Amino acid sequence: MISAGDFRNGMTIELDNSVYQIVEFQHVKPGKGAAFVRTKLKDIKNGGVVERTFRPTEKCPQARIDRKEMQYLYSDGDLFNFMDTENFEQVALNAETVGDALKFVKENEMVKVCSHNGNVFAIEPPLFVELEITDTEPGFKGDTATGASKPATIETGAQVSVPLFVEISEKIKIDTRTGEYLSRVYSLAAPSKAQGRYVSKELVRQPGLHMQSELSFFAHTRISKSAASQHTGGAVSRGKVISLTRFS
Repeated sequence: MISAGDFRNGMTIELDNSVYQIVEFQHVKPGKGAAFVRTKLKDIKNGGVVERTFRPTEKCPQARIDRKEMQYLYSDGDLFNFMDTENFEQVALNAETVGDALKFVKENEMVKVCSHNGNVFAIEPPLFVELEITDTEPGFKGDTATGASKPATIETGAQVSVPLFVEISEKIKIDTRTGEYLSRVYSLAAPSKAQGRYVSKELVRQPGLHMQSELSFFAHTRISKSAASQHTGGAVSRGKVISLTRFS
């Protein structure tokens, strides 16, 4: 059982002999009277959407949902094709079932296919994704602390709001639940063989902040102190980057 005060988007509940997915909820505290939770619920069988209000303490049974991890292959018109990577079986789902779930998902990425009693009703993307900016206005130095934002197009074609300093070809981290920009993503580029070899690691930095971090490298991996310092601006000891103080 789950209380209405704990409702979240994407949850599934049993109500009036049907199974509904919560697509929208809002906690309302009127000036007079008791607080309540206003919701929009989608019937997973017929796709119909109804509005319903609950008392915050009102409880509903949570529906048992099967979540199968599958690979998103490609879209063909209004059909989206997925593959079970264990037995290689494929399934095609229509646009109504998929909705906006794939707006931040590239082809060949893994998603979760949600079903109830064998009926697929939704797709769950990864909670966080890292995607490249393909189009946006030019960035400007010194804009890291303004808090202002601008629209940007990412490689899936979706649009997000990003800080002014973000530029084309940069990779960013996104929360797929909200479509919110979280940070830029940095990668260490491998130095030449003469400088030594190290494992590529992705680094995430919140805008305008310095990072103190420690990156562990795999066993038997060599690293050049000068090369690592050159690429990270940090210090190296015993095969580890022990501090990262600045990114260019």
